[in-house]
Amino acid sequence: MSIPTISIAYKTIVDILRRHADNQPRQRALTFLLDGKDEAFHATYAELDEQARSIAAQLQERVEPGDRALLLHNPGLSFVSAFLGCLYAGVIAVPTFPPHPNKPLHPRLQAIIRHAEPAIVLTESDRYVAKRQPTTELTSLPWLITDELDTQSALPWQPPPLSEDTIAFLQYTSGSTAAPKGTIITHANLLSNLACIHQGFDIKSNNDTTGVAWLPPYHDMGLIGGILLPLYVGGLSVLFSPFAFLQQPLRWLEVISRYKATISGAPNFAYELCVERISSEQKTNLDLSCWQVASVGAEPVRAATLERFYAAFASCGFQREAFYPCYGMAEATLIVSGGKRIAPPVIEQVDRQALATHKITAPHQEDAQCLVGCGQSFPGHNIVIVDPETRTRCSPDAIGEIWVSGPSISPGYWHQPDETGATFRGSLTESDGAPFLRTGDLGFLKEGELFVTGRIKELIIIRGRNYYPQDVEQSALQSHLALNPHGGAAFSVEVDDAEQLVIACELQRKHRRADVEEVATAIRGAISQDFELEVYAVVLLRPGHMPKTTSGKVQRRACRTAFLEGSLAMIDQSVRTSIKTPSIRLVDGLPIEDDIQIKIAELLGIPPQSVDLDASVQSLGLSSLTAVGLKHYIETHYEVDISATLFFEDMSLRQLIKKFLTNSSF
Repeated sequence: MSIPTISIAYKTIVDILRRHADNQPRQRALTFLLDGKDEAFHATYAELDEQARSIAAQLQERVEPGDRALLLHNPGLSFVSAFLGCLYAGVIAVPTFPPHPNKPLHPRLQAIIRHAEPAIVLTESDRYVAKRQPTTELTSLPWLITDELDTQSALPWQPPPLSEDTIAFLQYTSGSTAAPKGTIITHANLLSNLACIHQGFDIKSNNDTTGVAWLPPYHDMGLIGGILLPLYVGGLSVLFSPFAFLQQPLRWLEVISRYKATISGAPNFAYELCVERISSEQKTNLDLSCWQVASVGAEPVRAATLERFYAAFASCGFQREAFYPCYGMAEATLIVSGGKRIAPPVIEQVDRQALATHKITAPHQEDAQCLVGCGQSFPGHNIVIVDPETRTRCSPDAIGEIWVSGPSISPGYWHQPDETGATFRGSLTESDGAPFLRTGDLGFLKEGELFVTGRIKELIIIRGRNYYPQDVEQSALQSHLALNPHGGAAFSVEVDDAEQLVIACELQRKHRRADVEEVATAIRGAISQDFELEVYAVVLLRPGHMPKTTSGKVQRRACRTAFLEGSLAMIDQSVRTSIKTPSIRLVDGLPIEDDIQIKIAELLGIPPQSVDLDASVQSLGLSSLTAVGLKHYIETHYEVDISATLFFEDMSLRQLIKKFLTNSSF
């Protein structure tokens, strides 16, 4: 089957959007929902085109084609208009999360600014307060407030000299704070990948296509799959913020039901969250029979999650065949492989012990592991399984590194030739074929179906977001004087069908009798502040007992294996019994402080007495998911409005409670 050729007469996404503006000017292109409920903004194709031309015209007056523009917008229509405005001007968009108005710039954002060297900053009026920060990286740059332009601003726009090889944007979704990697995405990459998704989703009637997305637009799945795909086919994209989903997962399914959406996707954790947080009563008004493609990607897809979601929502009309497990990465623009839309997910049972030795064998009944197939490659693209040491193809029963080639593959990383060569120039010893993208992921092919089994690279993936272990380790090791600054390892382990974070650190000899909970609390607080992640386990090792190579490099995999086997030379550890997703439960008859103390302990899997009301909220080690859940609990049961960012501020839990009891402003 060939790829649909929407773009056959067009070289760029700009050409396609301009065609839609001419052919269907009054058709709605975008709708943004405030809090996932009320329509706050919407735009037709003609209006979206006009907004993009207005921004592009201003850019053409101020910067040159090929310059970078840093996008600092909240999710919504302003972001989409600004992103398209960059494309319309031939300016390279650099989408990233906006800074907190009352905090210094995050180190990762600072690193992106230094690496991308933007010529201008684009933002919206309610984020312009960020310019007042005493930060030279931003204050020294010109700013353009994109939502304050009038329609007359579009008149001077001139079509730029775009080609298939013109760079559309830089994707920094998984960059390290130390050395961020900006994946180059050209217009050819973008059109190729959108055509692949179009085929995989088997979209028949373009104008009847409605997508729903809440994923961050700075994430490749949110930007390309959630926003650009519906626009590419001439459909409607309904957007709302990630916080609205995290606060109430029901909103996602309500929006799908309300707008009769045909496509919507998310990482595995989101489907799990819906199962856990949506009650039987709340399901009664849902109609999910319209949902034709429920894509699942960005993190390992779990068979148990798919089964639980289907069992929970089949009564709402959800069809098992709607599940669309897929595999992708920013270096491949987005999608690498996907299944057949009208078929249920492919589940393969393999022997768990053999899997650990990178072999595929039929399972013994008591030791079977279920793997979910992530579909097949698309026309013009190729997936091979390779021994990373010998660079030869693996036998069908062996697991190897996933290598990919094709027109969707990025040319490389922005201004990083060595990294580009190592990642994008893989070559097989037995052939002189096209260079391959070395994904760093492990898997195997069975009858063309790709199964992803693990990672060579030591990337940590939690709830669909990527974290470099060296960044997490640096944050942890700087949190307490008792820790050896060169003796930390961060890795993830599977707990209750979900990836959880473990931090192992050596104590310095003079601090080997340090208070374990004090050190663990410091580590959890630092990781929460820097990454909005919860730490499942903190392990403190005896001085000199961190697994290392002869050259002194920390062996993260050996540390992880020893942790799972219980063989680490540890002094002590702080392990949370579980990290639960927030549930809504009021403990009647308890003082408010006790109620919230119990609620936090329940969420974090620790005894209530371990929640110190006089310690800073930040030191609790809340993730963004738990913070939003706690926010919703407090707002629901105490009838106040608070900001989730307060849970990462330097105030005590007791002070936070006092604030909302006295109806102070938040």
